[in-house]
Amino acid sequence: MKLGILVTTNKHLEDVIGLTKAAVSKGHEVIIFNMDEGTKLLENDSFKELCKTKGVSMSFCDHSAQKLAVSKEGIPEEIVCGSQFNNATMMHDADRVINL
Repeated sequence: MKLGILVTTNKHLEDVIGLTKAAVSKGHEVIIFNMDEGTKLLENDSFKELCKTKGVSMSFCDHSAQKLAVSKEGIPEEIVCGSQFNNATMMHDADRVINL
């Protein structure tokens, strides 16, 4: 199964990490897309480390990040700087989507 996690706030870091690790441990793929206030999590090292986990793909809305002055410095190349197209792709490809 592919689990999509749409992150629109920066209030649920531990939930995103916990859900991602639990899903991967059960053999599922996880697709994470950040937008709006959720892009602020890109400044958190624990969050960014998720991109190094096998079975996890991550992207974020560049427009949201720019609007909130989120620094892109130090974001690993595995995290795609994208657009709402990445969100649409996640919605299409994921079997289930959680919005946090």
